[in-house]
Amino acid sequence: MNSTAIELIKKHGSVRQYKPDPVPPQMVQQIVAAGQHASTSSNLQMYSVIAVTDTARREQMSTLCGSQAFIKEAPLFLAWCADLSRLERASARHGRQQVSNYAETFLLAAVDVSLFMQTAALAAESLGLGICYIGAIRNQPQDVIDLLKLPKLVFPIAGMTVGWPVHPPRIRPRLPLAAVLHSETYSTTNEEDHLAEYDEAMIATGIYKGRQVSIAGDEEVQVYGWTEHSTRRVSRAVRTGLKEVLAQQGYKID
Repeated sequence: MNSTAIELIKKHGSVRQYKPDPVPPQMVQQIVAAGQHASTSSNLQMYSVIAVTDTARREQMSTLCGSQAFIKEAPLFLAWCADLSRLERASARHGRQQVSNYAETFLLAAVDVSLFMQTAALAAESLGLGICYIGAIRNQPQDVIDLLKLPKLVFPIAGMTVGWPVHPPRIRPRLPLAAVLHSETYSTTNEEDHLAEYDEAMIATGIYKGRQVSIAGDEEVQVYGWTEHSTRRVSRAVRTGLKEVLAQQGYKID
């Protein structure tokens, strides 16, 4: 069965080179409005997005996100935020107090904004735009909060560059379906084979050339695939101050 939507999804790839042409405001509105039609827990819509087009502010955002040049070169930067502040204000108007200091509450908001931004990303790609998610927005979260003037209970979950691609995106292979699709119960049967197959597929793309993650005690290796790259990445602690910043923003998670 053919599906235009499925084909669009399968053509996704991160874009890091953009033409200077702006994304028209009405197109930004169209993309975000499409994102609003994503599923949302109990229709709470615990999200907001900040659209940044100002050159100076995009340059500041680039600096805060690891000084990645393409962030300031893209004509549009979207900061996707978990947002419980709107419900806080609505609760106050009704004489109630929102209970927001539980892990479940933050997870609900994080899932909501994830569905929101991914649906918007698909909308953008359907219009011929390219996107790249920016997890580095959490490198210096307090500075991002200050830059975007985010109130309490609003926290930046991910950034996204948006613009017109200079080149079509490079599409990376994904893990074999059998590695992620389980029937009835979780199974690790043949996992080693699936991972070895994926290592070979990723090595063949050349994506890791010159990009070996450096870890104390580990040297560069000849056979460097997805498992080597990914296990090196997850063996390092990163963004260890997030819990404190979350608490300052009102997410005191119990």
